[in-house]
Amino acid sequence: MISLQFLLTAFVVVIAPGTGVIYTLAMGLGQGPRAALWAALGCTFGILPHLMAATLGLAAVLHTSAVLFNVVKFAGVAYLLYLAYQALRSDGALAVKAERTAQAGFVIARRGALINILNPKLSVFFLALLPPFLSGTPATATLEMALLGGIFMAMTFAVFVIYGLFAAKARDLLLGSERVMRWLNRSFAAIFVALAGRLAMERA
Repeated sequence: MISLQFLLTAFVVVIAPGTGVIYTLAMGLGQGPRAALWAALGCTFGILPHLMAATLGLAAVLHTSAVLFNVVKFAGVAYLLYLAYQALRSDGALAVKAERTAQAGFVIARRGALINILNPKLSVFFLALLPPFLSGTPATATLEMALLGGIFMAMTFAVFVIYGLFAAKARDLLLGSERVMRWLNRSFAAIFVALAGRLAMERA
C-alpha cells in the first residue's frame, strides 16, 4: 500500500508549483518565515475536505454534477482574482513590501485553506490518485485511503514549508529595490489571474 511508487508519485505532485505554492511564496517574501509557516499549514488543511470527499465517495458526486462542480469552480476563480487584486494593491494582504505587516496567523492560514477548498479538481484528483495504491481489500479501503491521504498532506506541508522558508530567506535580498517589489507584486497578480483562467477552463 505505502509503496515507493506512491511516495514518488505524491512527491512529484506536491513539488509542482501550483496555487498553494505561489501563495506560500508570496507570504514568505512579503511577511517572513512565520507567515510562510501559517500559509503552508492553511494550504495543507485545505486539502482535508477533498480527501474526505474522495474517501466517502462524495468526489464522484461532484465529478458527475456539472452544476455543483461549476459553483465551486467559479467561487474558486473569483477568489483567485481577489488574491490577484490583493497582490496589486500597495496595502493589499499579499503585497510584497519592505516593511513587514504582522497579519494574524489564523487569517493567513484561512486564506490558504480557501485556495484549496475552492478547487473542485482536488476531490477528483484524489479519487484518481489514491485507489490504484490500495490493497484491494474492501474492508480496509477507507482506512487505507485516509492513511495515504494523510501521508500526502504531511508531504505537502513539508514541501510548502521549504518553499516558504526559502522565500523568506530571499526576502532581504529582493526587497531593497522598489522596482523589484513592483515586479514581484505584478508577477504574483498575473500568476493568480492565469491560475484563475486555468481553473475556469476545467471540466468536471
